[in-house]
Amino acid sequence: MPLLFSYGTLQREDVQLLVYGRRLHGRLDELVGYESVPITLEEPRLVAQTGTSDHVIVKFTGSADSRVRGTVFEITDDELAKSDQYEVDPYVRVQALLASGIQAWVYVAARDREADG
Repeated sequence: MPLLFSYGTLQREDVQLLVYGRRLHGRLDELVGYESVPITLEEPRLVAQTGTSDHVIVKFTGSADSRVRGTVFEITDDELAKSDQYEVDPYVRVQALLASGIQAWVYVAARDREADG
């Protein structure tokens, strides 16, 4: 089963019900080597689903001191595909190392895709 790290709206129960049709259960963790920055997204579907155009995105710093708190969820392959449909540009999905030592999928700033591999 894939692991998905969320630091934003996918942690919200109302968004989970809308995207996955169920409430996800997860555990707290941290994304290492990234920082969180605000971003305004005007995508009408996303604004309708979340109720806001104000979101956050993570950018790669490479510093072990940079950490973003969030939640890691165990989801199905189908739910991972639904996550891809939910996220919009400029987010891309990459594998990243969490503070707990596990690898999880996370949506990061598109320009950082090369930085994480």
